[in-house]
Amino acid sequence: MTLAQGLATTFVVEPQAFDIALPEILADSSSYLAVAVHNDDNRAGEVEPVGYILGFHHFTFYANGRVAWVAEIVVHETFRRRGIGTLLMQSFEAWAAGQDAKIVALSSRRAVPFYEALGYEESARYLRKFL
Repeated sequence: MTLAQGLATTFVVEPQAFDIALPEILADSSSYLAVAVHNDDNRAGEVEPVGYILGFHHFTFYANGRVAWVAEIVVHETFRRRGIGTLLMQSFEAWAAGQDAKIVALSSRRAVPFYEALGYEESARYLRKFL
Protein backbone atom coordinates (compact mmCIF):
# COMPACT_ATOMS: atom_id res chain seq x y z
CA MET A 1 0.00 0.00 0.00
CA THR A 2 2.78 2.47 0.72
CA LEU A 3 3.99 2.23 -2.88
CA ALA A 4 0.54 3.13 -4.24
CA GLN A 5 0.32 6.02 -1.82
CA GLY A 6 3.66 7.28 -3.11
CA LEU A 7 2.01 7.71 -6.49
CA ALA A 8 -0.89 9.69 -5.09
CA THR A 9 -0.83 13.46 -5.36
CA THR A 10 -4.51 14.31 -4.93
CA PHE A 11 -6.04 11.23 -3.34
CA VAL A 12 -5.62 8.77 -0.49
CA VAL A 13 -5.33 5.06 -1.20
CA GLU A 14 -8.00 3.37 0.90
CA PRO A 15 -7.07 -0.13 2.12
CA GLN A 16 -10.64 -1.40 1.70
CA ALA A 17 -10.77 -0.21 -1.93
CA PHE A 18 -7.35 -1.78 -2.57
CA ASP A 19 -8.56 -5.11 -1.15
CA ILE A 20 -11.54 -5.04 -3.53
CA ALA A 21 -9.55 -3.91 -6.58
CA LEU A 22 -6.63 -6.35 -6.38
CA PRO A 23 -8.58 -9.59 -6.99
CA GLU A 24 -10.52 -7.89 -9.81
CA ILE A 25 -7.28 -6.75 -11.46
CA LEU A 26 -5.69 -10.18 -11.12
CA ALA A 27 -8.76 -11.87 -12.65
CA ASP A 28 -9.01 -9.44 -15.59
CA SER A 29 -7.22 -10.81 -18.68
CA SER A 30 -6.89 -7.29 -20.08
CA SER A 31 -4.86 -6.13 -17.07
CA TYR A 32 -1.16 -6.38 -16.31
CA LEU A 33 0.47 -6.13 -12.90
CA ALA A 34 4.17 -6.65 -12.22
CA VAL A 35 5.90 -6.10 -8.90
CA ALA A 36 9.63 -5.46 -8.45
CA VAL A 37 11.00 -6.88 -5.23
CA HIS A 38 14.20 -6.49 -3.22
CA ASN A 39 15.70 -9.45 -1.42
CA ASP A 40 17.30 -8.25 1.80
CA ASP A 41 20.19 -10.60 2.60
CA ASN A 42 19.77 -9.74 6.29
CA ARG A 43 16.26 -11.23 6.32
CA ALA A 44 16.60 -14.69 4.81
CA GLY A 45 13.83 -15.54 2.39
CA GLU A 46 12.00 -12.24 2.79
CA VAL A 47 11.35 -9.97 -0.15
CA GLU A 48 10.18 -6.38 -0.07
CA PRO A 49 8.11 -4.81 -2.87
CA VAL A 50 10.01 -1.78 -4.18
CA GLY A 51 8.02 -0.96 -7.30
CA TYR A 52 5.11 -1.97 -9.47
CA ILE A 53 3.40 -1.27 -12.77
CA LEU A 54 -0.30 -1.63 -13.47
CA GLY A 55 -1.81 -1.32 -16.91
CA PHE A 56 -4.56 -2.46 -19.20
CA HIS A 57 -5.29 -2.85 -22.87
CA HIS A 58 -8.47 -1.92 -24.71
CA PHE A 59 -9.63 -1.49 -28.28
CA THR A 60 -9.81 1.94 -29.86
CA PHE A 61 -10.76 3.27 -33.26
CA TYR A 62 -7.98 5.85 -33.52
CA ALA A 63 -5.16 3.33 -33.09
CA ASN A 64 -6.74 0.78 -35.43
CA GLY A 65 -6.53 -1.77 -32.66
CA ARG A 66 -5.58 -2.08 -29.04
CA VAL A 67 -3.98 0.59 -26.90
CA ALA A 68 -2.09 -0.46 -23.78
CA TRP A 69 -2.44 2.10 -21.00
CA VAL A 70 -0.03 2.39 -18.08
CA ALA A 71 -2.36 3.32 -15.25
CA GLU A 72 0.19 3.30 -12.43
CA ILE A 73 3.93 2.88 -12.11
CA VAL A 74 5.95 3.70 -9.05
CA VAL A 75 9.36 2.83 -7.63
CA HIS A 76 10.16 3.45 -3.98
CA GLU A 77 12.38 6.53 -3.61
CA THR A 78 15.23 4.52 -2.10
CA PHE A 79 15.39 2.28 -5.17
CA ARG A 80 15.08 4.90 -7.93
CA ARG A 81 17.81 5.40 -10.54
CA ARG A 82 18.71 1.71 -10.46
CA GLY A 83 16.90 0.70 -13.65
CA ILE A 84 13.82 -0.71 -11.93
CA GLY A 85 11.40 1.69 -13.62
CA THR A 86 12.95 0.92 -16.99
CA LEU A 87 12.60 -2.82 -16.40
CA LEU A 88 8.98 -2.40 -15.34
CA MET A 89 8.23 -0.37 -18.48
CA GLN A 90 10.03 -2.90 -20.68
CA SER A 91 8.03 -5.73 -19.14
CA PHE A 92 4.79 -3.85 -19.80
CA GLU A 93 5.80 -3.06 -23.38
CA ALA A 94 6.61 -6.74 -24.01
CA TRP A 95 3.22 -7.76 -22.60
CA ALA A 96 1.48 -5.08 -24.68
CA ALA A 97 3.21 -6.27 -27.85
CA GLY A 98 2.07 -9.81 -27.02
CA GLN A 99 -1.50 -8.48 -26.77
CA ASP A 100 -1.07 -6.94 -30.25
CA ALA A 101 -1.32 -3.40 -28.89
CA LYS A 102 -0.48 -0.71 -31.43
CA ILE A 103 0.37 2.00 -28.88
CA VAL A 104 1.50 2.22 -25.26
CA ALA A 105 0.15 5.36 -23.61
CA LEU A 106 0.35 6.92 -20.16
CA SER A 107 0.04 10.20 -18.35
CA SER A 108 2.76 11.64 -16.17
CA ARG A 109 3.12 14.74 -14.11
CA ARG A 110 6.48 14.10 -12.51
CA ALA A 111 8.56 11.83 -14.75
CA VAL A 112 8.29 13.15 -18.32
CA PRO A 113 12.09 13.09 -18.91
CA PHE A 114 12.17 9.43 -17.82
CA TYR A 115 9.53 8.45 -20.39
CA GLU A 116 11.11 10.58 -23.12
CA ALA A 117 14.39 8.73 -22.53
CA LEU A 118 12.47 5.50 -23.20
CA GLY A 119 11.21 6.84 -26.53
CA TYR A 120 7.84 8.26 -25.51
CA GLU A 121 6.61 11.56 -26.91
CA GLU A 122 3.99 14.01 -25.73
CA SER A 123 0.75 13.47 -27.58
CA ALA A 124 -2.18 14.78 -25.56
CA ARG A 125 -3.27 16.30 -22.27
CA TYR A 126 -4.84 14.19 -19.56
CA LEU A 127 -8.08 15.49 -18.06
CA ARG A 128 -10.22 14.01 -15.32
CA LYS A 129 -13.46 14.51 -13.43
CA PHE A 130 -14.22 12.91 -10.07
CA LEU A 131 -17.59 11.16 -9.85
